[in-house]
Amino acid sequence: MSVDPAFLGRREIATAEEMEQLGLRIGEQLEAGDLLVLTGPLGAGKTTFTRGLAQGLGVRGPVQSPTFVIARTHPSLVGGAPLVHVDAYRLGSAAELDDLDLDLERSVVVVEWGRGMAEELADSWWDIEVERPVGSSDDLDPSELDSDAPRIVTIVRESAA
Repeated sequence: MSVDPAFLGRREIATAEEMEQLGLRIGEQLEAGDLLVLTGPLGAGKTTFTRGLAQGLGVRGPVQSPTFVIARTHPSLVGGAPLVHVDAYRLGSAAELDDLDLDLERSVVVVEWGRGMAEELADSWWDIEVERPVGSSDDLDPSELDSDAPRIVTIVRESAA
């Protein structure tokens, strides 16, 4: 896990472009075997972050949410590790995630909605939580989920006990 510890902690991200740039800067430092677990509500910016991460890794795009396919592999265009982008939202357990037979040792793996499941895949991982403002369901306009409202991103380095 080679990411600069300066990325650890909480920070405010003002725009989708800044979210993508954060992902890009982190992606430039990742290598095969790195696991990132992304947590946050719908529209928080998890896929936007991953899009930047993919740019930093130099993998083939486009990066889109893998909600309906569960996992997508993006091969490297620069001779580095591929990106495996997983959406665990529809998975019911760590066993179902494990059944995907992800190539953790030779890939950078990002698991959206993976908290509580993905931790069993590796001895250590990056836990990245993205918070966005939420109003009551009456106030929330679905077309504004990706708007440039500030997000709070918390990055923590975790390891198995």
